[in-house]
Amino acid sequence: MSDSLLKVTDLSISFFSNTTENKVIKSISFSVKKNEILGIVGESGSGKSVSSLAIMGLLPKTISKITDGDIIFENTNLLNLTKKDFQSIRGNVISMIFQEPMSSLNPSMTCGKQVLEIIYRHLSLSKKEAETYVLELFEKVKLPDPETVFNKYPHELSGGQKQRIMIAMALVCKPKLLIADEPTTALDVTVQKEIIALLKEIQKETKMSILFISHDLALLSEIADRVLVMYKGAIVEKGSVTTIFKNPEHIYTKALINSRPSLDARLIQLPTIDDYINNKTNTTTISKEERQDKHEKLYNKSPLLKIINVEKTYISKSGFLKKPKEFKAVNNVSFELFEGETLGLVGESGCGKSTLSNAIMQLDKATSGQIFYKGHDITHLPESELRSLRKDIQVIFQDPFASLNPRLTVGEAILEPMKVHKLYDNDRERKEKVLNLLERVGLSKEHYNRYPHEFSGGQRQRIGIARTIALEPKLVICDESVSALDISVQAQVLNLLNELKEKFGFTYIFISHDLSVVKYMSDQLIVMNKGKIEEKGDADTIYNNPKKDYTKKLINAIPKGL
Repeated sequence: MSDSLLKVTDLSISFFSNTTENKVIKSISFSVKKNEILGIVGESGSGKSVSSLAIMGLLPKTISKITDGDIIFENTNLLNLTKKDFQSIRGNVISMIFQEPMSSLNPSMTCGKQVLEIIYRHLSLSKKEAETYVLELFEKVKLPDPETVFNKYPHELSGGQKQRIMIAMALVCKPKLLIADEPTTALDVTVQKEIIALLKEIQKETKMSILFISHDLALLSEIADRVLVMYKGAIVEKGSVTTIFKNPEHIYTKALINSRPSLDARLIQLPTIDDYINNKTNTTTISKEERQDKHEKLYNKSPLLKIINVEKTYISKSGFLKKPKEFKAVNNVSFELFEGETLGLVGESGCGKSTLSNAIMQLDKATSGQIFYKGHDITHLPESELRSLRKDIQVIFQDPFASLNPRLTVGEAILEPMKVHKLYDNDRERKEKVLNLLERVGLSKEHYNRYPHEFSGGQRQRIGIARTIALEPKLVICDESVSALDISVQAQVLNLLNELKEKFGFTYIFISHDLSVVKYMSDQLIVMNKGKIEEKGDADTIYNNPKKDYTKKLINAIPKGL
């Protein structure tokens, strides 16, 4: 009797547009054993998610087709099933946790009702039994106060809590196979560690098999038994986690391991997949002495930005006749930022990082304290002077797709702020500048007339960067600007940000929950926790000798591989 629960053989999948056929999965074969966690790693577009959608019978029928192969689950070929047959399997014996919980959960239904819906469809339980079961599941996935969460809507929960709801939904029918598609990508490193530990614990208890999909090999090394490496629709390497991580054979696998910022050496440039494949890796490092010399020059000037005792308090009305509650999102924060510096701001979601950046940009004014920019207090600027300040202080957002207008071509999107701030004499000059900017951020002039949906995540982030630097700002706030990107694309964007900093003399505030990325980018580092500064100082010093337990917790949560 075979110990394989799922067996995929010679699977090929094509996508169609008009008359063209694009083969996205090229004759792949693999199996998932019973009671096993199999990891699939690769960048966006490598075919990981398409393969999992094929297993779930969720490929879009109008534009895709399985052209060859078999998917055998417990001796049944899933490709021969009718739509009705699949409905009894999907969510029942094969479940899936999707990458983005906010778009996978129904915003108009409470979390409890969404889980009840699955129970009523697949299990024969009374209303009371079903509700008790949901509360047990919420407890199992370690949701705080399950009864309160049961009656909350998705928008009232944090990212980590929403992901736990998705895990609870996937576990309702005690599936034999759980497919987890990038379930921790946009989560804090600490929450990510908790989710990984939770999945391992549940797997050990239930003996179910897990197919865990990620672009991060270091993360997979913490959960998987075996790993498949996918590249351009094909499996290029497979083996145990130890073998793949310690003795990678394929150049792509080596590139995936080395594209993550090193926690030991400070490279001048991060290697990318293309660098490895074309044998162009630059291993030059910045010495301790070079870093000290640079800092001596930086910190001898007057600060560009000075934050003194800044606080931001929100008032929440908890109900009729109830006393409003105060919540300090930013609590007595003070620091200085110098021209040409990259200041890292790190902490978990809700620690006050983005609230502080909004206060600096005067988008959500501080409740108290002072913010000096170039020696002038900007907390009480008249509206007429705010426009020129916003030209000087720009932001690169986390989600470039959401921050670009889908109705404007990318060229128009970059040109628009130039027009608002009356830069250059006419649109012809502005267009010329946009074309140069596109090339400067690694795109081409031909991209000017394309729309945001026609680009990959990494390309859209480059468009966001071009839009930001179009105004020639002095200070750029990077708000989680690489957290949702593939490891290699992240390396490209970080290299680009450093390159632009050198060319244009930018000053950065680099906000992230990933301490490995922040450490690589930053001169100084501020660790925030619950609105307060927990620790601040030289980035390397804080990483090597953290003083506070909270900082140690963030460092320990970084996936480091084997």
